[in-house]
Amino acid sequence: MFMEGFKVTLIASLIALVASFIIGAIIAVMRITTIAPLRWFGAAYTEFFRNIPLVIIAFFFFIGTPTLGIRFSGLTAGAIALSVYTSAFIAEAIRSGILSVPKGQLEAARSSGLTYIQAMRMIVLPQAVKIVIPPIGNQFINLVKNSSILALIAGGDLMYQADLISAKTYIVFDVYIFVALFYLAITIPLSLGVGYLEKRLAKSH
Repeated sequence: MFMEGFKVTLIASLIALVASFIIGAIIAVMRITTIAPLRWFGAAYTEFFRNIPLVIIAFFFFIGTPTLGIRFSGLTAGAIALSVYTSAFIAEAIRSGILSVPKGQLEAARSSGLTYIQAMRMIVLPQAVKIVIPPIGNQFINLVKNSSILALIAGGDLMYQADLISAKTYIVFDVYIFVALFYLAITIPLSLGVGYLEKRLAKSH
């Protein structure tokens, strides 16, 4: 049961990690574009999802959407909730990185014939991501820990399995200590990997 929960936690975390980074990068570009409706949408997205609890987002996709005729499994609802919630924080991190890149680079890229999207994708974003690797890495680690939200929506993750085990065996302390070790098995390598990537990118820069 522990290994089954560990697998679900890994799957949900990996899906949300990739999705939140992609969504966050898109929202970050929207936040600084000259097109007002996109800029307003980006600002509304980040402010909305950063300022409501993750559990409400998870309940919305698991309990709320069936009233609209859309049903998600606990794993899917949890992964979506983690993605949209974390992407708001990643968007702000990437936006700060973009703003730290000299404006002249974007202007030079545009004057050389690149479109706004091409200039962002090939010139500005690669530099911005290098700058914000530490805060983005911290958000990814928080994402793994926040995946325990799946336990509240029958997601089958580590915490969900731990609750079942403790209910069946009446062993509480040992079970949750064991679960903590599983989370450390994910977050410590992730933290070391982020540190290694930060050093490599700094050296290449």
